[in-house]
Amino acid sequence: MFRRPQSGRQHKQTENEVKKKIRAIQYGVGPIGASIVRLMREKQAIEIIGAIDTDPAKAGRDLGEVVGAPDAPWSVKISGEAKDVLEQNADVVIHSTSSSLPNVMDQLLACLEAESSIVSTCEELSYPFRTYPELAAQLDAAAKESGVALVGTGVNPGFVMDKLVVTLAAVSQRIQHAKALRIVDASKRRLPLQKKIGAGMTVEEFRAQAKAGVIKHVGLPESVAMVADSFNLPVEQITETIEPKVAAERMPTEYLTVEPGQAAGVHQIARGFSKDGTELVYLELQMFVGAKDPADTVLLTGHPNISLVIPGGSHGDIATASVVVNSIPVILEARAGLRTSRDLPIGFFSPNARP
Repeated sequence: MFRRPQSGRQHKQTENEVKKKIRAIQYGVGPIGASIVRLMREKQAIEIIGAIDTDPAKAGRDLGEVVGAPDAPWSVKISGEAKDVLEQNADVVIHSTSSSLPNVMDQLLACLEAESSIVSTCEELSYPFRTYPELAAQLDAAAKESGVALVGTGVNPGFVMDKLVVTLAAVSQRIQHAKALRIVDASKRRLPLQKKIGAGMTVEEFRAQAKAGVIKHVGLPESVAMVADSFNLPVEQITETIEPKVAAERMPTEYLTVEPGQAAGVHQIARGFSKDGTELVYLELQMFVGAKDPADTVLLTGHPNISLVIPGGSHGDIATASVVVNSIPVILEARAGLRTSRDLPIGFFSPNARP
């Protein structure tokens, strides 16, 4: 049974108080936001009360129709004015607008000011304490002032290469090195992701865009930091490399075609080193069109050694929406402040769970 928190510092309810549905707002109605909304709609314990998106093609339209729901319309209008929507006093805002934490700070602070908890897909929010310590402290203070909690999560970062790694260590007595490998066939993924990994670019275009920070999967350094801190591994330096996976043959997808010699996607490696240069954490992501044998693999070196392979891997779009929605009841029960996926005892949020 989930308790709907009161606003402000009156965060917890007593067992004698009336239970109500979780009031949720969707902030950002792109492909991932739409997937999240459709999943929230299946939960009896959630009532979607509003949606925010600045796209003029979406603002003013019915949310159910925009996300392609079979039971649309829902009588929930998308608004381009965040302030008006946030004034509805939602229990939680599901935030999915950008991967960059600096770019979404104003959005997150506005949600906290409205005394709403937040579950965000912003990758840099997943573990921002090393990359953006000042922004992390600002969000933590604002959340505590409003008596609510926020978390950045998803499938990666948020689960496969950090939360899952940390969870597996529960059956270990000592960890010396952590490794995770994720291989994803991007041909099955949405168009924005295929573009984000440079599919269809020349190798020269890919390298230029990668150097500019445009082409990359965001979040690997954050996952390295989370794993290192969770295991108390003395990581002093985190490095990251990004190279193109070059297509050997023509590979069409639903949205584009990758020709031989073009970039099919990214080969990205993030590593955590101790002060003396010893590697302690190794995370490798291969995400490209036509990847063979996709899988998620975790290898822990310690006492004992532990290995796990998920054949086929965790489907990115489905898993991201699942992790986000499954985090809703957990973030509402969390202590006020900035939280991370390693802090939260995430489980399955049943569609027929009672409010």
